[in-house]
Amino acid sequence: MNESIDTKIDGVLSELPWLHMGGAFLSGLAVGYALKKSFKILLLITGFILITIYLFESQHILKIDDSALSQSIAHLGEGFNHLAHFLKDRLALLKVTEGGSAIAGFFLGLKIG
Repeated sequence: MNESIDTKIDGVLSELPWLHMGGAFLSGLAVGYALKKSFKILLLITGFILITIYLFESQHILKIDDSALSQSIAHLGEGFNHLAHFLKDRLALLKVTEGGSAIAGFFLGLKIG
């Protein structure tokens, strides 16, 4: 009876697609997924900060210079863009076959993240 259970488990595990993927693809997938999730978290935090700032400004607790605020947000976006390019370039440094699969995994991670 245990043999049939083991055979069924082995059959199910062999059908899982991520067990057949290479390490470079999986690392690219993880980096892409984490990058997209971190970008969403960054946008959420920035949104809450902006809402708080606008609330304080409407209550005349705080005075905000709109151009400085826009410049700060643009600076944060540039920093995130540099991080994304760094990660993409780092994945591309792998061997040709690994680099291609890592980049494919990276873009898939961005898609599903």
